[in-house]
Amino acid sequence: MEPLPSSPVSENKETLLREKELPQNSLQVSLSSPVHWFRMLAKEMHWSFVYGIVAVNGISQGLGGAIFRVASDYYWKDVQQAQPSAAQVYQGITSLPWIVKPLWGLLTDILPVAGYKRRPYFILAGLLGAISMLIMWLQNGMCTVLGLLLLTAGSAGVAIADVTIDACVAQNSINHPSLAADMQSLCGFSSSIGGLIGFSISGLLMHAIGSKGVLGLLSIPAALVLSVGMVLKELHVPNFAYRQIYQKLLQANRTVWATLKCSEVWRPCVYMFTSLALNLNIQEGMFYWYTDSESGPSFSQGTISFIYSIGSVGSLLGVLLYQNFLKDYSFHGLLFWSQLLSSFTGMLDLVLVLRLNLKFGMPNHLFAVFDESVSQMIGRIKWMPLLVLSSKLCPCGIEGTFFALLMSIDHAGMLASSWGGGLLLQVLKVSRSEFSNLWVAILIRSLLRVVPLALLYLVPKSNQHSVILPAYVFMKNGVSEAVEAGGDDVERASLHEDT
Repeated sequence: MEPLPSSPVSENKETLLREKELPQNSLQVSLSSPVHWFRMLAKEMHWSFVYGIVAVNGISQGLGGAIFRVASDYYWKDVQQAQPSAAQVYQGITSLPWIVKPLWGLLTDILPVAGYKRRPYFILAGLLGAISMLIMWLQNGMCTVLGLLLLTAGSAGVAIADVTIDACVAQNSINHPSLAADMQSLCGFSSSIGGLIGFSISGLLMHAIGSKGVLGLLSIPAALVLSVGMVLKELHVPNFAYRQIYQKLLQANRTVWATLKCSEVWRPCVYMFTSLALNLNIQEGMFYWYTDSESGPSFSQGTISFIYSIGSVGSLLGVLLYQNFLKDYSFHGLLFWSQLLSSFTGMLDLVLVLRLNLKFGMPNHLFAVFDESVSQMIGRIKWMPLLVLSSKLCPCGIEGTFFALLMSIDHAGMLASSWGGGLLLQVLKVSRSEFSNLWVAILIRSLLRVVPLALLYLVPKSNQHSVILPAYVFMKNGVSEAVEAGGDDVERASLHEDT
């Protein structure tokens, strides 16, 4: 089918892009008058939606994710007595629920429960997270397999809640395109501030109640996610035709594969996966070295917490830099420099492990703080354009499901990174007390970060405000699919209807 010169869908998408650019100073407004900003969002899209973002992105993912990172590191090291390479693999396994995000996305899109599409999945996510973390806390003498299953179940609860709130954000972005940037800012800042608070208090919590007790406290963020399912304003649609689910699944599957065959889509996907997979994750090796009393600097729990909290400040700074100075650059140029800087910042770990910082008079804990903050800032700057690119690869009608698919590809790359890092630590014989080859692992990881630059030609050279998908994809997947899905327009309005 020959693409039309000016299709209704492409015109609508361009209109949405123009409207999205209206609140160019939304970030500054949110910083100068946050109370007014929150009230404006709550008025336009109902307070329960804003509460959902804060509870899921800020408390469950941000604060809870930060505490989980520290507590799980100490759990594998001190409770299960795992080797760094094994702990690295276990951390990868707990991320598996994030790889099947398209499944959660499809369920929330096409399988309502008791007449609701979103609320039941928040309740399910909250129950799954709360129960698994409480068992983790109360069960003594737990084997490695059971601990791994419970941590994975808790991760699944967070992943389901993440997909569901993303679907709510997508719906409101369609109904309020001029506020789309504000919603993304709310998500990003909630996550960053939650992470900052979580890392700041994790050391105190670890010292007070230990890793198992801290993991048990994560049932509280899960309970807040459950409460979102209780209060979220959503249109009730009774008498749903469950017999149509199979046909909708087939239709969604055809649409997804048809879109993936488009070169404008699969080429960036290859780059994103490769870029993430070759960024080998050896975090567990570094953590074990951080806390080792002989070969390492023997950082305390409070010091580890402080390092990670300042790292989250670096991540927040990366968001600010991107929002104010970098979002107008092309995908190609921004990803080139961020990828290159990522390789250079990886060498900071090498300086720390070889104690070269001491020759310049900088103590280990200060250099570790500098290392973590710079690495997190560059990592965030690299991640932001990948998120924007992913959002622009989604066809109309299945935005939520397709975005979840792209995120699962990214998480598959992260899983490959985690397992690859664990294999590297195993090959180099980095263990709980042997770190003589850790510097080799750091060097290999840093050099591998340069390799994705050879595939940068797969990324579009257009700027971050342009439409990437060709018009025929909008016509084929956007108009016809949206009509066939039926009822989506009604459901999209559910979150901001008047009581």
